[in-house]
Amino acid sequence: MTAEARVVGLALTPVKGLRLVGRDEILLERDGVPENRRFHLIDAHDRMVNGKQLGGLCAVIADYDPASKRLALRFPDGTVASDTVRYGPSIATRFFSRTRPARLVVGPWAQALSEHVGQPLRLVEAGDDGGAVDRGRAGAVSAISRASLDRLAREAGTPIDSRRFRMLIELDGLDAHAEDDWVGAAVRLGEATVRFHGHVGRCLVTSRDPEHGAVDLPTLDLLGAYRRSADTTEPLALGIFGEVVAPGRVRVGDGVDVRP
Repeated sequence: MTAEARVVGLALTPVKGLRLVGRDEILLERDGVPENRRFHLIDAHDRMVNGKQLGGLCAVIADYDPASKRLALRFPDGTVASDTVRYGPSIATRFFSRTRPARLVVGPWAQALSEHVGQPLRLVEAGDDGGAVDRGRAGAVSAISRASLDRLAREAGTPIDSRRFRMLIELDGLDAHAEDDWVGAAVRLGEATVRFHGHVGRCLVTSRDPEHGAVDLPTLDLLGAYRRSADTTEPLALGIFGEVVAPGRVRVGDGVDVRP
């Protein structure tokens, strides 16, 4: 099975909650991909917000160049907010149930995003504890197989866009949910090695269309219909998460080697 497994998709976004964009290759460092979810958005109470609360964020595309520190956001009407990232004061943000340090980002992006979603937002750059990745360094990499997506699509009776699940790496050459068995194993992906620690439990953000953010699929009900009793580290899981134990580049087409 794993002899034929390969990487068939890579996708990320520099700003957590905005639309995922495909890549041909990525550099996996200890904290994951340097530009992936480097920034996130907070509300007036310093709480992180994403597509779960504000589906319209999915319609915005971000591009970030770490070398020049230039961030550009492209909105559905064609307007672009672009500038070099500058910093305001440090701030403690609420990232799900945890407090995480961040720096306010000064520039045109917060106002543009606030106008887009109709409520005040601020843009921050995450601290040094794994960026804005939900599980920190231990979960800097996420992966899902195409067969698992196809299995859910059969349950739904309609094709499913993989971006709905906001995974970094998409794989082919596996049986449906075969990646579940990789938890606890080290997996060679291209030049990098990732040790997977757990399964990705799903929430309501997956019910939103990844292009425009409208709720259009009862994802949790569909997963519950056949995955509720699955032996996973988180409920209603689809895909896995892990940490980088050997940095390196991963490219579309790279092979996969599982090492218990």
